[in-house]
Amino acid sequence: MTPGGNAPLTATRVTVEVTALKPLNVSGLLLTEAGKARSDADLVFRDAPKGPGVAHRPAARNAPAAITVDTAALPREIGKVVVTANLDHASDTLAGTEPTATVRDSITGAVLVTFTPRRLSRETALVVVELYRRGDAWKVRAVGQGYANGMAGIAGDFGVSVPSRASAAPPKPVGPPAASPPLAKVTLDKGKVSLVKGGSVSLEKNGKPLLSSVRMALGWEPARQGRNIDLDASCIAYDAQRERIETAWFMKLNVFDGAIAHSGDSLTGEGSGDDESVTVHLDGLPSEVCGLVFVVNSFSGQKFTEIRNAYCRLLDAGSGQELVRFDLTHSEPMTGVVMCKLVRQYSGEWVMTALGEYVDAKTARGMVKPAAAML
Repeated sequence: MTPGGNAPLTATRVTVEVTALKPLNVSGLLLTEAGKARSDADLVFRDAPKGPGVAHRPAARNAPAAITVDTAALPREIGKVVVTANLDHASDTLAGTEPTATVRDSITGAVLVTFTPRRLSRETALVVVELYRRGDAWKVRAVGQGYANGMAGIAGDFGVSVPSRASAAPPKPVGPPAASPPLAKVTLDKGKVSLVKGGSVSLEKNGKPLLSSVRMALGWEPARQGRNIDLDASCIAYDAQRERIETAWFMKLNVFDGAIAHSGDSLTGEGSGDDESVTVHLDGLPSEVCGLVFVVNSFSGQKFTEIRNAYCRLLDAGSGQELVRFDLTHSEPMTGVVMCKLVRQYSGEWVMTALGEYVDAKTARGMVKPAAAML
């Protein structure tokens, strides 16, 4: 199977094995039609190996770790079972591990489908495949959605409140176990969020997407002396394999039939407020768009050490309300900076992450590959 591909399940009881070049933790999540777990009990893994219709099988000498699903025994409100994988050490990435899912008929052992995600790099956890209900039938879909924040990110997306339970191998006993605090998910529930480099915020409020159209605005101060500073803001759209699909920049102001629209080129940064902006209608993006990266380049050639007060901010495109702000607090002697990214999570929500990573490139063309590596 290829990413996004699906096939009918020809067996009622199936086993999803996940193999890799390193030992993996394999988990199963029972989800409702809304894409959320009902409670922590819907996470089935090594330390909680049984759920209604779902069971975890530990790795043995001749068999990899697996999740077995009896679709006939699943509660009616469960519309999907997601199979995930992560490495024993939470900080280890899946680069070069080549995890492969093999879906078998649990009774006969016959292979129904196989799937190997492509181009894993900085991911530490992975949604491998999903089994989902269509009417009275069940199908399997190849997913391959990676997470850089491990099982905590996956569990947070699907509403499991204590993600650390399945995120790493159990430590050797050295005394009484210490309680692990749940990881807080930053949302817009409390209003505007100020991000620091590496910080992330989910674009949802009270558990629901807050808005469907956003504007990413960027600003900087003009040069005090010498040549004018001509910075260019751009938005690069990528698919699930980190391949560029389109770029909205001063040479192409509208892409995807206006779903992404650039405000136009500012040559000097003169005037107060934002200098350039990109409006994104999230609901209008093609389904293959999984990530947007916002970059700024010094077309006039000055290094960012010569540029003052660069920032980006995310606004509600309808009301103009500022939602998120990221001010660059340091600079490097380069001509490009990857400001932030918007990534569509497997659950459908969008998450913004402040990056602030510098690259030597004077136009968006030179940012495509380095920005892809940061998704």
